[in-house]
Amino acid sequence: MPELPEVEHVKRGIEPYIKNERIKKVIFSDNVIKGKKDNRETIIKGMELDSFAKLTEGYTITRVLRRSKYIVLHIERDNDQRILISHLGMAGGFFVVDDLEDIATPNYRKHWQVIFELENEKKLVYSDIRRFGEIRNVAGFESYPPFLEIAPEPFEEEALAHYLSCFDINKYANKPIKQMILDHKVIAGAGNIYACEALFRAGIRPDKIAHTLNHQEREMLFYYVREVLKEGIKYGGTSISDYRHADGKTGEMQLHLNVYKQKYCKICGHEIETKVIATRNSHFCPNCQK
Repeated sequence: MPELPEVEHVKRGIEPYIKNERIKKVIFSDNVIKGKKDNRETIIKGMELDSFAKLTEGYTITRVLRRSKYIVLHIERDNDQRILISHLGMAGGFFVVDDLEDIATPNYRKHWQVIFELENEKKLVYSDIRRFGEIRNVAGFESYPPFLEIAPEPFEEEALAHYLSCFDINKYANKPIKQMILDHKVIAGAGNIYACEALFRAGIRPDKIAHTLNHQEREMLFYYVREVLKEGIKYGGTSISDYRHADGKTGEMQLHLNVYKQKYCKICGHEIETKVIATRNSHFCPNCQK
């Protein structure tokens, strides 16, 4: 699943080509159309396809943002302002091309789901191999309450205080710390890969119960989460399976991982162990992490 660094690079890749461009037409794949007919909200969530098109076509993209793991497009037509909110799911991606054949990765070329035809003759293409992603067209963020629950961006000044305050919330107290930091109400954008890596750097086992961490450990962990997210952005994200940049290139963070899907610890040489925590595989060194 694309995490904060990967989504940041998708945003950076598409922004120069789509900002201030008018959306001329929206095209849906057969999978999206069939999903709606079968009462399954495939990709387009919260409204019918004709309504989505009506509230998107003719609108100009005025802002391109990333919020946690979401791509956010502010659009406007005749002073009517709306927002497109997209989550990439497990294997979604946006590409800006002249033609579908220009999408370099065959799987993404084959599994396109939505095409936004732009005034500059470019196509903003949403592709999704597994179709777990989503795009919503809303009048404002208040129309999609889960979006309002996301923690501050981890690079913002108030993020640390917000994170530390979550340790006082009963529902987190007896959960494994890994499960807690994966909750986007606690830290925005930290998914499985970066949580594993941050916990390794902090020397904390992923299954350690949250309330047992002392203040120093809690604060240190946050700074390591922030650190690995920054490194993820620096190295272009992690391309282990499907993730690609908007131009089809891969990231390089996978070359700098210490424990995620590794066999041996790069510090002590101990075999990396894997444990399922909250349905996610957690990779850790039992010698370096206590």
